[in-house]
Amino acid sequence: MQTDNFTAANFDDAMTAMPLLAAAELQDHLMTVTNDLERLQRLLDDAGEALSTHFFSASNQTMALLSNTDGGPAAEGLKQIMQDIAGAVTALQFQDMATQLIAHTSQRLRNCADQLARDTFGMDDEDGAAVVEIAPLRPNPVTQDEMDAGSIELF
Repeated sequence: MQTDNFTAANFDDAMTAMPLLAAAELQDHLMTVTNDLERLQRLLDDAGEALSTHFFSASNQTMALLSNTDGGPAAEGLKQIMQDIAGAVTALQFQDMATQLIAHTSQRLRNCADQLARDTFGMDDEDGAAVVEIAPLRPNPVTQDEMDAGSIELF
């Protein structure tokens, strides 16, 4: 007959391993989210750069056409186009605020993942203590939460 070798020590080891597995899984999820946010930031940066280039090109072409008009109906249409471009550029400025918020959130998540790893797994080794990047001191770098008329101070 086979005896069960399960002892109190085995039970304690099993109970210790479960929080470690949960912490490892949580750290993995935090790092995945951080990587996704960084990828989102790169996409927003690329889109913002392309939009900015096209808006400024359209603005320059519209201004050139406007300077060659005699003030007739075409000039009024070109002035409306310039107002629409200005509105689009203002909206584009929110891309900058979005990337600031993404970078801030990514830094906070990475800090949480690093602290979790250090505290749970004791990531110190022969090279010294584990380095945990300092969390941002400010809770939020962006206070604007909607796009409406008004001044925007970004640069």
